[in-house]
Amino acid sequence: MRILSSIDELPAGLRFVLTLGIFDGVHRGHLRALARTVAAAGKHRAESVVITFEPHPSKVLRGIAPAALTDPAERLSRLARAGIGTTVVQRFDADFAAQSAERFLRRLTNSRDLAAMLMTAESAFGHDREGTLSEVRRLSGTLGFAVIELPQLASAGAPISSSRLRAVIELGQLAQARRLLGRDYAVIGEVVRGDRRGRQLGYPTANLRFEQAVALPPNGIYAVRLSWGGRDPLVPSRRAPGVASLGIRPTFGGGERVLEAHLFDVDEDLYGERLRVEFVRRQRGEKRFSSAAALTRQMDRDAVRARELLAARASSRSERLC
Repeated sequence: MRILSSIDELPAGLRFVLTLGIFDGVHRGHLRALARTVAAAGKHRAESVVITFEPHPSKVLRGIAPAALTDPAERLSRLARAGIGTTVVQRFDADFAAQSAERFLRRLTNSRDLAAMLMTAESAFGHDREGTLSEVRRLSGTLGFAVIELPQLASAGAPISSSRLRAVIELGQLAQARRLLGRDYAVIGEVVRGDRRGRQLGYPTANLRFEQAVALPPNGIYAVRLSWGGRDPLVPSRRAPGVASLGIRPTFGGGERVLEAHLFDVDEDLYGERLRVEFVRRQRGEKRFSSAAALTRQMDRDAVRARELLAARASSRSERLC
């Protein structure tokens, strides 16, 4: 997949089919839209193009962005896996936000051949979100491209959306998140130095720092799958099962909310690595223990339970593949 940093970098003479959006989460609804984009590009003998934005437009327009559902590198990898030929990661700033929908479309079609654009009835772009489906249909007649309307994909009677996915994750509904995503929810963070208390208790952990606010489930203990290494987060060089703690560590007085993971059967320096943590199952909530020894006994039980849960999940996945 070709990655560009501005719509103005799209080559002159390019014939393309376009869809645009944040694609945060790259959930099942996004995947269907991407598949339709690739199919339409094939029909029109054109390049499939996605335009996404960085930072999140809400950061520029409202001063705050929603918690991220997908690491930027993973988002690009998933777009490539969906078959998209070119992704434009457009810098979203005040000047870009101020342009009209018509100006945006004219920039796209200047010296290029936009064959078709895919939108849902809820889509909108441009200044004051004036680029609605009906407005784009009107402009398409002048600018000479087709408009393909995509119905929103639903699950359990409600549309699949990033805001819905964010809500179910933050409520701890990991099974529901899995249905919306088509996979287990995961986050990626940089391993940083902590207070090394886990090592003192016999459970060394990798403490994660995030470049931006990410959607996280409720505090507690989780069975997780971990991966790291390699240029593509979806093609890691290393993998390991593990157990993760998310919370404020109340046994030691509380503090900043931290995600820390203990990797089973791995003892190596991971500082500086980008570690992907895939949440498989919540085992229990966070609680305060009377002593470090009591906490260690519970951690022993948590580790045994995590291994059981991960083995059961691996077995069920193998059975489905048979």
